[in-house]
Amino acid sequence: MKKIWVPAGAAVIAAGIFWLSNDTSGEEHSSIAYHTHKQTNEINREMDEDMSRFTYDSGYDFTYPENGVKGTYVTGHSAGGDRFNELLELTNSTGLNAMVIDIKDDRGNLTFKPAEDSSLPDIGKNMISDPKEMMKKLEENDIYPIARIVVFKDTVLAEKRPDLSYTKNGEIWKNGSDEAFVNPYEKEVWNYNLEIAKKAAKMGFQEIQFDYVRFPEGFEHRDEELNYSRGDYGQEGSNVEQRVTAVTDFVEYAREELNKTFDVDVSVDIFGYSATLKQAPGIGQNFSKIARNVDVISSMIYPSHWTPYFGIDKPDLHPYELTKEYAQVENEVLGKLEQPPQSRPWIQDFTASWLGSGNYQEYGVEEVQAQIRALNEQGIHEFLLWNATNNYTEGVNYTP
Repeated sequence: MKKIWVPAGAAVIAAGIFWLSNDTSGEEHSSIAYHTHKQTNEINREMDEDMSRFTYDSGYDFTYPENGVKGTYVTGHSAGGDRFNELLELTNSTGLNAMVIDIKDDRGNLTFKPAEDSSLPDIGKNMISDPKEMMKKLEENDIYPIARIVVFKDTVLAEKRPDLSYTKNGEIWKNGSDEAFVNPYEKEVWNYNLEIAKKAAKMGFQEIQFDYVRFPEGFEHRDEELNYSRGDYGQEGSNVEQRVTAVTDFVEYAREELNKTFDVDVSVDIFGYSATLKQAPGIGQNFSKIARNVDVISSMIYPSHWTPYFGIDKPDLHPYELTKEYAQVENEVLGKLEQPPQSRPWIQDFTASWLGSGNYQEYGVEEVQAQIRALNEQGIHEFLLWNATNNYTEGVNYTP
């Protein structure tokens, strides 16, 4: 790390003239005051060249859970409605201690309405009508807040800006679920999402969790038939290498930019199978490369989402075995990194009835605890519960 020499006397004088006030509203306000002359002695002092001038203070007081994050997923509608109080009660009465709250959802909308003079795009929905009150409740209940931001699955932005998406025959391409994606090669898309992440940090969230940090599933089968820009990534390497580089670069860039001002962790949701491959060819996810550039890696390891990959037939019926097999693979991959991130997998608290009779089971206390136990036995003591409707199983022992 490079060093620079700064005259200490000059630094003292400057600090005495200008400062940033702490403001619980989540917006910066500068104040200027003038002081009488004070004589100082000049002393050469060594400082880090890349040292941030200040770290933004949202005014909230949150502490990273001593026993590790154990959280639930919370939609914007739940966070802003009556369901929020039920989720607070669930968290307070169990071993849970964190919430992952949608700030930019799966369609591309903000889940709150920014102030009219905000620099954020006009994509807000009034799901969370009073974000300050929500954050205050989280602080009062000692619940660790994580902001979920869906990045490259963004129907709202794609429809507004087709040039940032993928088109075919003049129309925006959408997947079988009628969802559109925006282009990870486009750095305008990076900055669009980064501005939202910065706002979440100002709101008081202690971690920014980026989801859908990838190309659409199966993109390798349609990349040549769709029209889209390759930005700075169209010259070197294969299509697969270009996709992996773009996705990895986004993660690295986002973390560096956030860390310039905010004391927040950065996490990424990633397909569990990505840890079992050198890299996922279609979607551009390389587990090790992403892991090197985040504080937390959250693999989605729901048993229902696996084929007999680990030799487990009908994996939804075997949550303990599936989770154990995955955790062993992930530990091996992360163990090769010089500075591995915290592992915090997403686990299943829903019933995958769409798998059909004989291929799924009702998920309840036993099945959820089986996944947690398997993680714990492999030295992984953090997890997140996924249920799209936020209806979590009652009576679970989250520290089995």
